[in-house]
Amino acid sequence: MKAVTLNTLKDWKAAGEKFSVITCYDAAFSQRINEAEIDVMLIGDSLGMVLQGHDSTLPVTLDDMVYHTRAVKAGNSRSLIMADLPFMSDPSQEALLNNAAALMRAGAHLVKIEGDAWLAPGITELTRRGIPVCAHLGLTPQTVNQLGGYKVQGRGEAGQPLVEAAQKLEAAGASLLLLECVPSEVGKAVTEAVNCPVIGIGAGPHTDGQVLVLHDLLGITPGKVAKFVKNFMQEADSIPAALSAYHHAVKNGHFPSEEHCFK
Repeated sequence: MKAVTLNTLKDWKAAGEKFSVITCYDAAFSQRINEAEIDVMLIGDSLGMVLQGHDSTLPVTLDDMVYHTRAVKAGNSRSLIMADLPFMSDPSQEALLNNAAALMRAGAHLVKIEGDAWLAPGITELTRRGIPVCAHLGLTPQTVNQLGGYKVQGRGEAGQPLVEAAQKLEAAGASLLLLECVPSEVGKAVTEAVNCPVIGIGAGPHTDGQVLVLHDLLGITPGKVAKFVKNFMQEADSIPAALSAYHHAVKNGHFPSEEHCFK
């Protein structure tokens, strides 16, 4: 099948077609995810929790991200590959450029960075140097200590600043946006306010794409399960079948349903 690119996602947004995203950390799952025709693979710093056993993403290093990006790239045949810039990757503009370049050399097609409107200058410089960027807004796990926990963001009057931040980051050059843990109404408002594709995780059914952590989708994440998670293994007889079911549920608009959304 034809490889998925940023232009593919933009065309799908314009046509009102949804796209699927899933985290991936190794070559074996990369191959299975490609066979399921999932559109985008995210090498997430979530690996710090689901692979390394930490209680947050903060301990993840750039070397960790580079290693796993190379592994995912080795198994890829068509999916777009996005890689997270880990905690404190941008203490200076020079460091930001070097760290993003390391992920691109490892096989990423674009990088994802967490923050808010203040990311704009860094995003502009990255895109000027040929590095596409996904800006991660809403609940940003790298700032969990500042947020006081993994809490829904953008409720009430806090919703409009998120819309404005999304517009500012798109204007700065962001090719994609990712919204995490915001009310469905905010997810809809952001998606309609920007031209670039918007990926949601706990952001309601109106975003252009949906992402889940691989281990959550397969029902093997220990501890409390987030509201926005669905275990697709409950409806499948194999891992490939669960991956395919997720992809089709997103494409058909069946996931997320109301039970997975915040009001």
